[in-house]
Amino acid sequence: MASGAGTPETSTKAGLVLLTLAAGQFLMALDSSVMNVSIATVADDVGTTVTGIQGAITAYTLVMAMLMIPGGKVGALIGRKRAFLIGCVIYGCGSLTTALAPNLPVLLLGWSFLEGVGAALILPAIVALVAGNFPAERRPAAYGLVAAAGAAAIAVGPLIGGVATTFFSWRWVFAGEVGIVIGILVLGRRITDAPADTRPRIDLLGALLCALGLGTFVYGVLRSSEWGWFLPKPDAPSWLGISLVVWLMLAGVLLIWLFLHWEAHLAERGREPLVDPALLRNRHLTGGLTMFFFQYLVQMGVFFVVPLYLSVALGLSALKTGARILPLSLTLLAAAILIPRLWPNVSPRRVVRLGVLALFAGAVALMAALDADAGAEIVTIPLLLIGLGMGALASQLGSVTVSAVPDEQSPEVGGVQNAVTNLGASIGTALAGSIMIAVLTTSFLTTVEQNPDIPAGVKSQATVQLESGAPFLSDAQLQSTLNEAGTSTRVTEAALDANAAARLDGLRAALAILALTALLSLFFTRRIPTTQPRSAGHK
Repeated sequence: MASGAGTPETSTKAGLVLLTLAAGQFLMALDSSVMNVSIATVADDVGTTVTGIQGAITAYTLVMAMLMIPGGKVGALIGRKRAFLIGCVIYGCGSLTTALAPNLPVLLLGWSFLEGVGAALILPAIVALVAGNFPAERRPAAYGLVAAAGAAAIAVGPLIGGVATTFFSWRWVFAGEVGIVIGILVLGRRITDAPADTRPRIDLLGALLCALGLGTFVYGVLRSSEWGWFLPKPDAPSWLGISLVVWLMLAGVLLIWLFLHWEAHLAERGREPLVDPALLRNRHLTGGLTMFFFQYLVQMGVFFVVPLYLSVALGLSALKTGARILPLSLTLLAAAILIPRLWPNVSPRRVVRLGVLALFAGAVALMAALDADAGAEIVTIPLLLIGLGMGALASQLGSVTVSAVPDEQSPEVGGVQNAVTNLGASIGTALAGSIMIAVLTTSFLTTVEQNPDIPAGVKSQATVQLESGAPFLSDAQLQSTLNEAGTSTRVTEAALDANAAARLDGLRAALAILALTALLSLFFTRRIPTTQPRSAGHK
C-alpha cells in the first residue's frame, strides 16, 4: 500500500476500523475450533462419519494454505479493501451454504472450499489494511488487538459450539457467521484504502507451484496421525517401506524450492514475482515470520491437548470445557492490549522472549499438574501463563513483520505470514496428536503386558488393534466397548486403569514436546528488533 494512504481522522473512526478488522480475524479463527466439540453431531446430521467431518476440516486448512500467498497478491491487484470485502462475501456464502447443508458434498463446498477461498482473501488484506489505516507508532496495539481477537475466537470457540449444539443446533453457528459478515460489510465502508501506483501482474506459474507445494506439505502433516510419521501403520499407504507422509512432505519442500527458484528467476529478469525474494533476506521480517510459526505451532498444540484432557480424561461437558479455557482468553487480551499501551517504547525482542518463556512455563506447569486424581481447576494457572505468552507475542509480531517492509509490500507479507501461521498450526496439531497417540499406545500395551490378570489372548488382540491406531477413549467409552465384547469385570477394571494411566502419559508427552518447541524458539528471537518501528516502511 502506498504510504500516502490516509489514516483515521478521529478516534471513533479508528475504533470502528479496528473493530471491523478484528471481527474479520475473529471470524476466520472461529472455524478452527468452534466445531471440535460437535463433530459427532454434525456427522450424524449430514449423514456421514466422524472421519468425513474431519476430512472437511482438513480440506478447509488445505485450501487456506494453498491460496494464502496468491490471495495476498490479489489484494494488490484489485485493492486491499475490495479484496477484504469480496472475501467476506465469499466467506458469508460459504457459511450460509454450510448452515443449510443436507449432506457432506454440500458441506465440503460451503465449509471447506468457499470459506477457505474467502479466508485466503481476507487474512492477507487484514494485515495490509492495518498498515494502511494506522501510523507506525500505533500498529503494535492495532496488530495486538487483531491477533488477540483471533486467539480469543479459538479459545471461546468450544464454548460457543457447545452452547449452540446443546441448546439449539450446530447450524446456528454458521448462520451467526453470516450475521457477522453482514456487520463487517456495513462497517467496512469506513476502512481507508488507496489505489495501487501500478497495476501488478499475478505470476500464475508461481501461484501454482506455491499452492501445490504448501498444499502437499500440509496434507502430509495432517495425515501423519493416521499413516505414521516415518514407519507406516498397518494398512497405511507407503513407498519403499516408508510412510507416504514423508514423501508428501518431501514433495512439498521440493515444490516450494522450485517456487522460490522461479521467483528469483523472475526478479533477475526484471519481471514481477509473486513474492519478492528480497523479502526472505530481510532479517526482521524473517525473524517475525519464524516466531509466528512457533507461536501457532505451540498455540494449536495446546488447544488440541487441553480440551482432550478436560472433555475425555475428566469427562467435562462441551460447555464446561469451553468455560475452563476462558482464563487463557483473559490474560491473552490483557497482554495484547496493555503491553503496547503501558509500554509503547518497550523492546519487541524482550517482550517476545518473555512471551515465549511464559508459554514454556505454562506448558511445563500443566505437564507437572496432570494427575489421575486432579480436578479441572489445575488447568487455570497454566492457561493464564499460556494466554499471557500468546498475548505478549500478539502485541509485537504483526507490527514487526509489516513494519519491516514498505507499505506497498504489506499484502505480500500478509499472504506469507498467514501461510506460515497455517503451517505452524497444522504441524502443532499433528505433532501433538501423533506424539500423544504413540505414547498412549506404548504405555497402554506395556501396562497390559505386565498385568497377570489379563489373558494372553486379550493381550494379543489389544496389540494388533492398537498398532493400527489407538483411539483416545474416555473411561465410559472404553467400558462400553469392553462390555459389548463380554470381558470379565477383572479384565475391564485392569483395562480401565491402564487406559487412564496411558492417557495421562500421552498428554504429558504432547505437552513436553510443545514446551521443548517453545524453548527452541528462543534461539530465533535474535532477529526480532530491539526498538519499536516509528515510520512506515522501516527496515
